[in-house]
Amino acid sequence: MSKFPPPVPIPQPAAPPPGLAADVVASGLPVHPEDRVRLFSPDQWERFVQEWVDSLRDEYELVERCGGAGDMGRDVIATVKGGNGAWDNYQCKHYQKVLAPGDVWVELGKLAYYTLKGEYSYPRSYFFVAPQGVGPKLSNLLKKPHALRDGLLANWDKACRTEITKTEVVDCDAAMKAHIASLDFSIFKTKPLLRIIEGHAKTCWYVARFGGGLPPRPEPTPPPGDPTDNEAVFVGELRRAYADHLKQDLKDLDAGLASREDLREHFHDARVEFYSAEGLRTFSRDTLPQGEFEKLQDEVHSGVKDDVRGVHADGYQRVLAVVKTARAMQLTSNPLTTRIHTRDRGGICHQLANDGKARWVK
Repeated sequence: MSKFPPPVPIPQPAAPPPGLAADVVASGLPVHPEDRVRLFSPDQWERFVQEWVDSLRDEYELVERCGGAGDMGRDVIATVKGGNGAWDNYQCKHYQKVLAPGDVWVELGKLAYYTLKGEYSYPRSYFFVAPQGVGPKLSNLLKKPHALRDGLLANWDKACRTEITKTEVVDCDAAMKAHIASLDFSIFKTKPLLRIIEGHAKTCWYVARFGGGLPPRPEPTPPPGDPTDNEAVFVGELRRAYADHLKQDLKDLDAGLASREDLREHFHDARVEFYSAEGLRTFSRDTLPQGEFEKLQDEVHSGVKDDVRGVHADGYQRVLAVVKTARAMQLTSNPLTTRIHTRDRGGICHQLANDGKARWVK
């Protein structure tokens, strides 16, 4: 009985390289937020830190950026809510290397000098925030307040004496030594970059800084059974438009539209659209810098002005024409474009009426 030879593997062609997606060709591979932050200028880094700290509204009642000439060693300061004037300092250091003890002695010296002079009170907490983080030596010192104090005293002449202010040589005399001895050096801490980015991702500035698209939009709140005060103006405009169409007074909207199912349906749809647009306004406030939704409103207003000004049989026909134009507009330039629902377009028209920018009856 003859034996068959063992099977020989057939050579396979090499796997082709992965294809390129259109968005990668257009803009390149995504840059991780950590890497992008390290490309910031010092000014951009301070603004980034301010944006993040300002989002901590449960903890702080006021956040201010002081960085620059005359900051007296304070970059971003945050006043503690209900803290009787207590405040935290966020010292921003955008270096190309990790922070070492030599990078912070002058900052500690400034704090000692200006608190001794009474320029400001001693902070509750003092955070060093740097894209590259702190090195092992400084990290160890921050965990040993007494060693940090001793290091400041030992390095005063080299790092602080002529560096605290350009107008004065600051000696570490008996008064300064006594003041430094009285200070709590356990307030000095650091914040890891990933924690800062994680917190910043919850702010309305994150997408503008890092891209990546907007988060999913919550479903809009449906309108309540009866119109509320915030709807009063646009509901009044619709009442006049319906009266103009019916050629009769409509003091009681429900009674006046009782026999007109088409107008009752239109009124219901208009309120749904209005609340949808209000939901988009809130979504924009929570995810984008201030003013983006107002830019969208202005774009819609610009696109429907001719219909508002045009000749129509009555006010109701004007409403229909304006909303129809808004629904057909190409709103591709606004960052909200991927989250706009069809009903938002009509809702923005009713917002314009609510703000007095559009009138349905001349």
